[in-house]
Amino acid sequence: MDSLNISLIITTYNWKEALEVALLSAFAQTVLPDEIIVADDGSGPETKTLVEQLASSAPIPVIHSWQKDRGFRLARSRNRAIAKASGEYIVLVDGDVALEKHFVEDHLAFCRPGFFIQGTRVLLDKDLSAKVLERKAMVQAFCHKGVKNRKNCLRSPLLARMFSFTSRSLVGIKTCNFAFHKKDAIAVNGFNEEFVGWGREDSEFIVRLLNSGIKRQNMKFKGLVYHLYHSMNDRTRLKHNDHILQQTITRKLVWCAKGINQYLRSTPERR
Repeated sequence: MDSLNISLIITTYNWKEALEVALLSAFAQTVLPDEIIVADDGSGPETKTLVEQLASSAPIPVIHSWQKDRGFRLARSRNRAIAKASGEYIVLVDGDVALEKHFVEDHLAFCRPGFFIQGTRVLLDKDLSAKVLERKAMVQAFCHKGVKNRKNCLRSPLLARMFSFTSRSLVGIKTCNFAFHKKDAIAVNGFNEEFVGWGREDSEFIVRLLNSGIKRQNMKFKGLVYHLYHSMNDRTRLKHNDHILQQTITRKLVWCAKGINQYLRSTPERR
């Protein structure tokens, strides 16, 4: 799949220091994506300034996709970024992660038609995260006491072949390290914008992909991301979001009514 065009989408909201780490790690990849789109859910002008500064000397195009701050609207922010993407393949990460230098290369190696990729993450504690933010780069993680799940630090092609697996489970869904074909996302109308507030918008999107026949591929021991410590998000909308997710599961839905089609030049047929 080496000839596939890749759009790396990085989500962010008012944490420019973490976003800088994510962008700099993306610029240092062994295989660069064809473009980076910053999916910004309403950050202040400091984030725009940072993106413009880094984009001016970046080795690839960097696009700032910004929307007004009207609360947590991650589904909408992602849909708008995906609609703008020129790549056929979308690699999605959060703006609070550092990418291991083979991250894009590893995702390309696992990419195949009819599958989405669920990657894993390395969790960093508060102290180690502060060091990464200060250096603006990841430190050696495997032997560091600030790593919470040390085995995820291992990058091994051999272990990746042995332990990567396919699944239909929702367990472990984390779109901070996630990849899919753009056409597959459009076919299910992208992320469901009924989700406002933190939680479950990623799981619901996955359910509709699975219902449409797309399979889940778990990538282990490759495509590593290092997740910076932060306080827990506001979960006051979680009960409502759980209800939307359960409706999608129960009714075996493939399409959501309010999704990516409103940002596309031509609207796909409803499935």
